[in-house]
Amino acid sequence: MSNVFDGDSPTNLAEYSVSELSGSIKRTVETAFDQVRVRGEISGYRGPHSSGHAYFALKDDRARIDAVIWKGTFSRLKFRPEEGMEVIATGKVTTFPGSSKYQIVIETLEPAGAGALMALIEERKRKLGAEGLFDATRKKRLPFMPSVIGVVTSPTGAVIRDILHRISDRFPVHVIVWPVKVQGEGSGEEVANAIRGFNALEPSGAIPRPDVLIVARGGGSLEDLWSFNDEIVVRAAAESEIPLISAVGHETDWTLIDYAADVRAPTPTGAAEMAVPVKAELEAQAAALAARLQGCMNRQMDQRRQSVRALMRALPSLDQLLALPRRRFDEAATGLGRGLELNTINKRRGFERVGSHLRPDLLAGRIAERRQTLNERMARAERMVERLIDRSKSRVDRAEAILASLPARLKTQTDRGRERLGNLSRHADTAIRHQLTRARAELSAQDRVLQSLSYKNVLKRGYAVIRDEDNRPVSQAAQLSAGMGIAIEFADGRVGAMTTEGGTPPAGAKKRSVRPAEPPKQGSLF
Repeated sequence: MSNVFDGDSPTNLAEYSVSELSGSIKRTVETAFDQVRVRGEISGYRGPHSSGHAYFALKDDRARIDAVIWKGTFSRLKFRPEEGMEVIATGKVTTFPGSSKYQIVIETLEPAGAGALMALIEERKRKLGAEGLFDATRKKRLPFMPSVIGVVTSPTGAVIRDILHRISDRFPVHVIVWPVKVQGEGSGEEVANAIRGFNALEPSGAIPRPDVLIVARGGGSLEDLWSFNDEIVVRAAAESEIPLISAVGHETDWTLIDYAADVRAPTPTGAAEMAVPVKAELEAQAAALAARLQGCMNRQMDQRRQSVRALMRALPSLDQLLALPRRRFDEAATGLGRGLELNTINKRRGFERVGSHLRPDLLAGRIAERRQTLNERMARAERMVERLIDRSKSRVDRAEAILASLPARLKTQTDRGRERLGNLSRHADTAIRHQLTRARAELSAQDRVLQSLSYKNVLKRGYAVIRDEDNRPVSQAAQLSAGMGIAIEFADGRVGAMTTEGGTPPAGAKKRSVRPAEPPKQGSLF
């Protein structure tokens, strides 16, 4: 600071430069307000700047003060600032000489009392609930008898010992512990990463994937349990594909992860009881069921024996069943000899009746009659042959006369035929030319209409035709399902493709790759 006396100045006041005055004010403010606590409502908060610093303002009903949180301090904050949140900020007041403004540089930040925390929880609960993270339809059922249980908690507290002891007493299974911090800076991120880490494990990997998860912590104040109200923890719990049990605090303690979890346990010990059944009870129940099954089998066998015995008593004896067939057999055997004798007598009588008509004189008469008939037919045939020969001779004579005069007739008819053929050929050529002209005109007109209506003109403008496996055009997306082969026809050809979204294909349908169908060839018109 310079202290210059000007003899022409009417006063004895010291003269300062702007930088000197601004620096003096800055040192005075920082000395007077080196460590202050300010209560106010956050205003104008838009998240950290690209540099990592956060700029906003604190206000009440009558005043407003600018605030800044440097990048290093912001990463260590237990609570993240939110617009409209009432907080208590601890820091120092300083000025910004470049614009004659003052601001508070915040070193710690905390909500203004439990009421503010509850209001923040309610606001966050409404926001996440509106996204459907707490819907009952998202909840998954716990497995009845898990083989692997994953536990997300502190490895040094009494919680993990209680869980392991309870599981060992009820039903010993393999337990995998993912150690995390359960309160303090970064605890929310560690819990969320543990949940997502368990879900990322492969079922057949070196570390087996758990069948159920337990997120546990002992009791504490609202601030101690605040990590389990963190939005990142709630989203990780809602996204978990593994059924998740929330066991945070005591029975009266509620956090937002309790709403997103599939099951909420009142205590960590209760979570262990929910995760596994009691082995002794299962063994007793299995023994009771086995005894009941054996008793049912014995009673069933007794009932079946009694039924068989009753049926056996109702069945007739073997002699009763064979009595009627035996009688029929005896009667048939008795009548068999007499029947053979009668049959022989009847056959003999029939032979005698036929033999009585076979006498030599009758046979000789029959032969004489047939011989006379044959001679008459031969005589008639000879006369018919002679008449046919005479007719053939007369036809041959007439044919010889016609052949003698045939050359002259053939020459005359040939000349007339050639002349007539020439005339017909000329008329045919003229008619064919006219017919071809008319056909070409009609074909050109039809081709112009076809080209104007053809879909290939549409393809040239950048469109495409989708065809299914049977080469039929597809006009709606509902006709396709995931995994179906399709052909896409462009103006210059076709390509094959496979659908990835859509309805479920019919059961048993095989996926086939589609080979672009060849366009139909146009045949000749003639």
